[in-house]
Amino acid sequence: MAGTAWYSLGVAFFAAIGTFLYGFDSGIATSTIAHQSWINYMKEPSKGLTGAVVSVYIAGEACGALTQTLVADKLGRLRFMQVLCVIVTAGTVIQTASQNIGMFLAGRALAGYAVGGMVSTVPVYLSEISAPHNRGLIGGVSGCGISLGTMVSNWVGAACSYAPYGPTQWRLPLGVQIPWGIMLFIGLLTFMPHSPRELVRNGKIDEARRQFMRIRRDLNPSQLNEEFTLMRRQIEFEMQREIKSLKEVFQLFRHRVLVSIGVQTMTSLTGVNVIQYYQTILFKSLGINSHMILILASVYGTIAFLSNALTTRFLTDQWGRRKMILAGLMGIIVIEIYAAVMQREFQNSNNQVGKGFAVLGIYLFVTTYYGMLNSTTWLYGAEVLPIALRSKVMGLASASHFIVNVALTEAGPSAFANIHENYYYVFVACSAFFLVIAYFYFPETKQRSLEEIAADFGDKIVLIDEIDLAVEEIRMEEKVGDMQVEIAPPAPGIAQSKV
Repeated sequence: MAGTAWYSLGVAFFAAIGTFLYGFDSGIATSTIAHQSWINYMKEPSKGLTGAVVSVYIAGEACGALTQTLVADKLGRLRFMQVLCVIVTAGTVIQTASQNIGMFLAGRALAGYAVGGMVSTVPVYLSEISAPHNRGLIGGVSGCGISLGTMVSNWVGAACSYAPYGPTQWRLPLGVQIPWGIMLFIGLLTFMPHSPRELVRNGKIDEARRQFMRIRRDLNPSQLNEEFTLMRRQIEFEMQREIKSLKEVFQLFRHRVLVSIGVQTMTSLTGVNVIQYYQTILFKSLGINSHMILILASVYGTIAFLSNALTTRFLTDQWGRRKMILAGLMGIIVIEIYAAVMQREFQNSNNQVGKGFAVLGIYLFVTTYYGMLNSTTWLYGAEVLPIALRSKVMGLASASHFIVNVALTEAGPSAFANIHENYYYVFVACSAFFLVIAYFYFPETKQRSLEEIAADFGDKIVLIDEIDLAVEEIRMEEKVGDMQVEIAPPAPGIAQSKV
């Protein structure tokens, strides 16, 4: 792997602390509210208050995503994430130190608000600092952070279930989160590079050039000059079209905006959160004891991370986003039908082998969802958008993801109680609908720069037909040591054309 890839991958791993916190804090609630010690300490909260531990958190996520839409561009990628680090740290401290259910819910709301903004900002940031040939790997790390957080939270929750009865059983897992937000804040403040695309948009061309050289160390001077010029001119061209209203957003970039929002709504409607939150209901109905339920949930998280990491490394850039989305949706349709049939046949029987096949359906689902869709959809939703709208629309897309999740998870207990395994068929129908949409309207984005992707949606792009760095149209000046490069205005060969 080239030096620049290792550098970008290191930055991606550090930025993914933000999505790790999302996965961990989302997952740890499942084991926390299951501890009898937590129930007794909180004075046996009602089912409504216990359910609010999940719903308040997801509502906070939606608010954080909407805040990204309003202020993220003004603050900038790094500064916005720094603010969220402060908020998530406060939220995790409050949860860990909670003296009553009200304090606990306040901590959940704060943490949810922070990670809601973080989980959609990280893929935006990583998509903008990665090279076209490895953007699937670099950008996909954000999704791997989610699955890693889920896995770690499950195993920490399972391990702490063996602790002596008392607050340690639930305070310790919550406290594990506290250092991560502080670490990410320090990294963002000191060594994390700014997005050169964001800097160009803000008119900071010299700083953008320095940051671009810093993250694209694989390019020789002529290649660097060409790619930076293309990137800069496309962004400046798009900025000429001032967008004053939401109506204009859909007039100019309807296809790209709908794809970004649609792909995030799609992930919720696969039923992933319902299956993840309520897998313990299935395990309990199969007669499995509480400790084994936590172990099985931990295995679920482990499979999620391993499948996510392997496909991010070996498929996203090589096979492509579109193929992964289509394959993932087709797999989910088949697996959810299988899971529904297995649960109907064996959930209330004494057939232990059949019950094993019912559990297998849950594991097949997590393998397919996290392997094919988790990282792919977060990255794809960011990279299809133009720079002027990337943060704003990703905030809206993430909010739609969280809002749909609230509705589905709140309906989960009632749905499983009344229509049982037939609830899966709702997700089968939704996945089939999005399979058709993805087939006809989702273009491939692998191996293409963020600016070139505009052409796949029929938008105008800036083209450089021929660049000869030996002629006077483009000047380049190298300074030995700091490698600062001065790039001249675009050559006459640069033209605006409709692709």
